[in-house]
Formats: sequence, C-alpha cells, structure tokens
Amino acid sequence: LEFRRVLFRSIGEVAKAFDVNASLIRYWEQEFPIIKPKKNKKGNRYFTPEDIKNLKMIYHLVKEKGYTLDGARIALTTNKKINEAVEMIDRLEFVKSELLKLKNSLLDRDEAV
Repeated sequence: LEFRRVLFRSIGEVAKAFDVNASLIRYWEQEFPIIKPKKNKKGNRYFTPEDIKNLKMIYHLVKEKGYTLDGARIALTTNKKINEAVEMIDRLEFVKSELLKLKNSLLDRDEAV
C-alpha cells in the first residue's frame, strides 16, 4: 500500500488501497477502537495516517494471517511487534516492486537490441 503524505484519506480511497469494500472498513471501525476516523458534518469519514497504519495491522492479521477478529484484537493489545512486522512487509514489497521494474526495463532494453 502506498499513500502520499496527505493528512486525510476518504473511506473510498482507503478501501481501494486495501482492495476491500468500504463496508469492511466501516465494520472494522466498529470492531477495533483504535480506528477513529474524523467525520465531517455530513458524516463522511476521513482517515488519518495513524488510522491507516492501524488498518494495515488489522488487514495483516485478519486477511494475511487468518486471525479471527477476537484474535486480532488480542494480538494488537498484547504483541507490540506487529507494527514492526507490517512496516517490514511494506518495505520488502516496495523493494520487490522496484526490482521488478528494473527487471522489466532490462528485458525491454534487451528486446530492443
């Protein structure tokens, strides 16, 4: 997931970045008290970088590791290294994407020769 340095993201942007429905983000907001998006007068949710960081941890536990919501809740409160693991995964995914770009540019160059 890549977000530029913007203070707030809409629920649609967040849902698209995680490739999930906005309803799942709203559900997680109800289930996990650490998700506290700001709301405008119309009730539209705007997620802070802290919310997105917390959503990354929830996504990692529930969607990638297969935790139940209760298990994820417990892990978030007892295991402080989850954030470090998610940050490491993000960095590794970035390195992987850069290496794939390099590989593709080399392949394109070889085909042109």
